[in-house]
Amino acid sequence: MLYILSGQDDFSLAQALEVIKNETGDRASLEVSTTTLDGKQLTLNQLKTVCETVPFMMGKRLVIVNGLLERFESPGRSRRQRKTARADNQQDDYKSFSDYMGRIPESTILVLIDGRITSGNPLFKEIAGKATVKVFPLLREAKLRDWVQKRVADEGGSISPKAAYLLTRLVGSNLWIMASEIKKLVLFAPDRRIEEDDVKTMVGYTQQATVFNMIDAILEFNPELAGQYLQHLFRSGVPPAYILYMLSRQVQMIVRARELKSKRMSNTDIQSKLGLTQEFVVRKTLEQARRYSLPRLREVYHHLLEADLSIKTGKYDAELAINILVAELSRRERTQLTKASPV
Repeated sequence: MLYILSGQDDFSLAQALEVIKNETGDRASLEVSTTTLDGKQLTLNQLKTVCETVPFMMGKRLVIVNGLLERFESPGRSRRQRKTARADNQQDDYKSFSDYMGRIPESTILVLIDGRITSGNPLFKEIAGKATVKVFPLLREAKLRDWVQKRVADEGGSISPKAAYLLTRLVGSNLWIMASEIKKLVLFAPDRRIEEDDVKTMVGYTQQATVFNMIDAILEFNPELAGQYLQHLFRSGVPPAYILYMLSRQVQMIVRARELKSKRMSNTDIQSKLGLTQEFVVRKTLEQARRYSLPRLREVYHHLLEADLSIKTGKYDAELAINILVAELSRRERTQLTKASPV
């Protein structure tokens, strides 16, 4: 039996794999007869050897291959000129793999696990008709809110629509993190509906949201608002050194995002380059990259680095240094503020 599980939602993908395991019957004997392979390095002979090994107690053998389909994805346009004989060999490889997958032993369950696969993938086109195919794209907006509502209900709780909306805005499409946050919220409000204030209290991303808002206030020369956000972080118990780290890191991210956007890179590529996974962080970073000029961003970033150095050398107490820094940066003359031009 052949399965293809693909997509960026690896939480739902992992759950689908668990369903396949449960449907095979005896989980104990299956665990002994389960092999996981790296598809990017896999040879046909290695696959044959594993698939044709007799399973424990004459049960089922589960073979999980990660990344085999991605191996045959077409290269990007910038790399097309660099195709070599290796590409021709890969073409022969996918035909060999396809032929074999049509005749794997009945005792073997072969599961191919991959990220995003295009419709032009040659191996996928060859074997899709022989396989059970399940695709798991990232959930967004209404579908993500529906998933939150169902997950909360499965955990024995309930959540208001406004709270569900806020939760999805803060956490984004990472369902591993979302499931963890939902579990915390249900435990926090065991006998009532989860409301917006519960999300604001319990979800860790509210600290990051405060940092984003404080950066906005600093860059827009609003000392009163910037100071309010800073004091909120202090009252929440966030260490001064960590506040400075978060500010420096986010300003650096905004600078890099703006530079990448000026090269006309897509939002998805920028997200990958920056190593960001949470939808909220990606969205807010790109929004700030559009709003502020590089000179203003670099100015703030250099002052943050100077403050970090003064704290580490003992020149200033950490909390006092950050209070002074935020006040000075946000009190600069408004005429110095240069809004970013569209990119």
